[in-house]
Amino acid sequence: MTTVHNAGRWALITGASGGLGVEFARLLAPAGMNLVLVARQREPMQALADELSARHGVKVHVVVMDLSEQGAAQALKQQADALGVRVHTLINNAGSGVHGRFVTAEPQRLSRMLQLNVASLSELTRLYAEDMAGSGGGRILLVASLLGFMAAPEYAAYAASKAFVLQFGEALHDELAASGVHVTVLAPGLTDTGFTSAAGHRVSATLRLTLMKPRPVAEAGLNGLDANRALVVPGLFNKLSVFAARLTPRAMQRRIMEALLA
Repeated sequence: MTTVHNAGRWALITGASGGLGVEFARLLAPAGMNLVLVARQREPMQALADELSARHGVKVHVVVMDLSEQGAAQALKQQADALGVRVHTLINNAGSGVHGRFVTAEPQRLSRMLQLNVASLSELTRLYAEDMAGSGGGRILLVASLLGFMAAPEYAAYAASKAFVLQFGEALHDELAASGVHVTVLAPGLTDTGFTSAAGHRVSATLRLTLMKPRPVAEAGLNGLDANRALVVPGLFNKLSVFAARLTPRAMQRRIMEALLA
């Protein structure tokens, strides 16, 4: 887990007001990493910042930013630069989902989701990857989803956005390798983060059996980043699901996913 050579360096974590974002922060701070926490809600981030700085003696900045708005990634980079922060580890964790039939979804919700999951993630990655490549190294963790491996009726646009993150991150893993920038994609399955309730999804009892706690998911992601792995799928069930998806006809995949996600 997050080795000692990262002590004193800066990590920027998006989606840091809850769920995986909080766990990433709580895992990085004991290793001596200073943090920039980014999300829409100040209060939970400030409480976390106070806790981690008091307990571990690290510096923690809180930046309130809605990355589902156009131009937010550039604005975030400018704020971090103004704070004098040179980001060594970027954790692109912020994301949202919309559950239900695509044609009945609220267009603005879909647009903001795609801005957050695809456009802002891409822009923030490019901005910091450029800095990291120019300075000889850095680390980027992109949070995708198990749904990115297959078409998912009821989560059509969300699954497609996470398929983008998977392909994007794995390609950057190779593109940026020579510059010393490590890129890892974390693709968790159902995780106890409040994501499904925010997406408007009442999870079935069957699907709930696959639920993972956020701490081991975050640990798996950071361990994979430390090891410079291209892709991390945490949890045995999730690994088996990815393997099965490679062998299952796509039409059958869609029927299975629709039954599970309805």
